[in-house]
Amino acid sequence: VQLQASGGGLVQAGGSLRLSCVASGRTSSRYTMAWFRQAPGKEREFVAAINWSGGGTYYAGSVKGRFTISRDNANNTVYLQMNSLKPEDTAVYYCAAKNTYYYLDSPTKYDYWGQGTLVTVSS
Repeated sequence: VQLQASGGGLVQAGGSLRLSCVASGRTSSRYTMAWFRQAPGKEREFVAAINWSGGGTYYAGSVKGRFTISRDNANNTVYLQMNSLKPEDTAVYYCAAKNTYYYLDSPTKYDYWGQGTLVTVSS
């Protein structure tokens, strides 16, 4: 599976962005999809995950209520709608995929990764 993330950019605090991640290759498998982020000098951290059907979602506490993960299986795309952005949300955002819906917040449990898209939130 190949993942291509896009949608990053520069936004002012309080603004919104929507990230997209398009999957190609073995997209017939029922993958759990997730977003992680990595700020300069920090470890990669979990943001949100969604199961194959879209009926199950899980968020990091720092983004719950502000970010929404969704997916469009017909177009092999996962989205991350980010609202009320804060300067501390600044990071490179990565999409990831795996076959199971557990250990969602552990980056080492994911099998496939996109290349990342930079989100910068100015104060």
